Amino acid sequence: MLKKKSILAVSAAFIVLAASAGVFAGTRYWLDRKAPCFGNEYVLYVYPETESGAVLDSIAAGASAKRKGSLVRCAEAFGLESGMKPGKYVIRPEYSAAYVVRMLLNGWQTPQNLTLSGTIRSKGRLAKAVDLQMMADSAEFAAALEDTTFLAGYGFTPENVFALFLPDTYEMYWTASVKDIFDRFKKEYDRFWTEERVRLAEQQGLSPMEVSVLASIVNGETLKTAEYPVIAGVYLNRLNRGMKLQADPTVCFCFDYTLDRVLRKHLAVDSPYNTYKYKGLPPAPISVPPKACIDAVLHPDTHGYMYFCASPAFDGTHRFAVTYREHLKNAREFQRALTARQRAASSAS
Repeated sequence: MLKKKSILAVSAAFIVLAASAGVFAGTRYWLDRKAPCFGNEYVLYVYPETESGAVLDSIAAGASAKRKGSLVRCAEAFGLESGMKPGKYVIRPEYSAAYVVRMLLNGWQTPQNLTLSGTIRSKGRLAKAVDLQMMADSAEFAAALEDTTFLAGYGFTPENVFALFLPDTYEMYWTASVKDIFDRFKKEYDRFWTEERVRLAEQQGLSPMEVSVLASIVNGETLKTAEYPVIAGVYLNRLNRGMKLQADPTVCFCFDYTLDRVLRKHLAVDSPYNTYKYKGLPPAPISVPPKACIDAVLHPDTHGYMYFCASPAFDGTHRFAVTYREHLKNAREFQRALTARQRAASSAS
């Protein structure tokens, strides 16, 4: 009887242990693969050749992992060390450890915003803007901007490639290659240049590329959006009358934008981009033309202005004139105001 009781006790103990082990395993499974594992949202960037251990440490710290052990176990179970894919991943608090590991294994990236904004007057600045936001290397991107064969596939040249890049925000994957990025901008360029915009360009006697060239000059003249159509109208008036554009931004371009001020001696530079020396438009854009400037050229203000100069109010606006005499009067007022301003600054120092 005693022996029978002992056997029953041992059996019961085994049952309890087995049940406990089952509960423990089930709980661990649920915690690892189903339960939310993180304390806050975290944006993770995984570069090629990054070790899985470093990635797990980054996730644990950045996302405030509640159970780092869950991450480690799932990583080992799913083979993260040999199968992790580069990319941008957003880890949210409600995600389980298993889901995050699967994200990395399957490359379930979160799209990245690539934004071009501000004044972009050099290929180096353009390449840097891409480099700061995407995995693509700036040197590789800069080389593509100079690659005649590569750009020919998009209908552009190293000289006029600025026209391809329309400033805006574009959603794409962080791991996009240089070619992927060019493909996307070509797609957006073709989408932007609708039949209606091409028709409007023809009404101005311009091709889409010529519109981009003039838009880049307009962008160089003012930071005031409201003035874009007015200045576009001035230059179109000059083109239509066969006058030289005499646009200071084109001279600045000839000197790689190193001039603090355009002086008379600079106007003699022999370059097809010098609109003081040569009639018509320069061969290509002198900067990346914003969409608003392009649309200003397509929808210019109708007026008789032929000249403009900076306002003596120094507020970034301009004064416009129909006649050269009126323009000289405006220019003298600006020069007097500038001299007074400089004298005041000199006295204060």
